[in-house]
Amino acid sequence: VQLQAYGGGLVQAGGSLRLSCAASGRTFSSDVMGWFRQAPEKERIFVAAISGSGTRKKYADSVKGRFIISRDNAKNTVYLQMNNLKPEDTAVYYCAAGPSMYETPVAYDYWGHGTQVTVSS
Repeated sequence: VQLQAYGGGLVQAGGSLRLSCAASGRTFSSDVMGWFRQAPEKERIFVAAISGSGTRKKYADSVKGRFIISRDNAKNTVYLQMNNLKPEDTAVYYCAAGPSMYETPVAYDYWGHGTQVTVSS
């Protein structure tokens, strides 16, 4: 079972990026998929989560109105569209899969390797 996140990069403040997370090894259509991020010397924190069907979504207050989480179960892929990026969004972004829409990392069973997002001012 693997989760592979990609799409990170360097962008100027106000710009946009779309992260993708491709799952392989089994079908994740029943799993909650989440995005977390971790800045240097800081804890890994919740960014967004989406239910298996895609009908329920949850966002951290810091990204509401700027980030959009979505998924394509036919492709076993979850996305994070990040708009109006700010320097404080700079972090390594991780995707994860779990049974419930909790905001704590320990609630997620599978993790991908992160992808770096750097926002310059």
